[in-house]
Amino acid sequence: MEPNRRPTPGYIEKLQKKHINVGSRAIWVSGLVEAAEYFGLLSETMHLAVSYMDRFLSTDVVHLRSIALPCLATLLIAAKYEETCPQVDAEALCCYSENLCTKQQVVRMEADVLKALNFEMGGPTVKSFLRYTPNLQLLEFLAYYLADLSLLEYGCLKFLPSVIAASAIFLARFTLKPTSHPWNLSLEQNSGYRPSDLKECVEILHRSQLSTRAGIVVAIGEKYKQHKFKCVSELSSPS
Repeated sequence: MEPNRRPTPGYIEKLQKKHINVGSRAIWVSGLVEAAEYFGLLSETMHLAVSYMDRFLSTDVVHLRSIALPCLATLLIAAKYEETCPQVDAEALCCYSENLCTKQQVVRMEADVLKALNFEMGGPTVKSFLRYTPNLQLLEFLAYYLADLSLLEYGCLKFLPSVIAASAIFLARFTLKPTSHPWNLSLEQNSGYRPSDLKECVEILHRSQLSTRAGIVVAIGEKYKQHKFKCVSELSSPS
């Protein structure tokens, strides 16, 4: 994956520490999740929007009165890129934000973000490596949930999307069958990763999974409490 299509790990400390911290980043990620869910956008669109935001904030110090404006712009860009028939436009986003920004401001910010990212909008996300399998729905939904949780984790920016996807599958299998080894030769050959390659990422996702169950209310947890996702955010995970 080309480095210029990935966020810079540590960008908050390097560029944005006066304006953003790890906690506020988690808040705007959660906000993007809520907005994507409200407009019925694909999960891949949401992952792209978060990636665009992190990449945008990696380019230079951003002086903004509100982080909401680039959030709305990146969601709009991601929807245009990923959705076959986008259900969202600048005006709808302004209404959703209760007119926190004007339509003209969103359009201008959209242009600013595109320019900052050199119009390079492609590239895989974690969801690119997770595929729907009808006969393994519970495992798949749990892996999707863990993949979405990774968006909240600033520490996950240093991992390739394929590593996060493999780690989500590893942890999902461990959650569902804690007495069985969650990795096997077939998974290692298909992913290209050994358990030791995934250890750090799995530990981050596991902490995130446990903290969410401990009562930290985030949009992702609420989303996956729904029956259509088999309530996977309520599954117990061994500590």
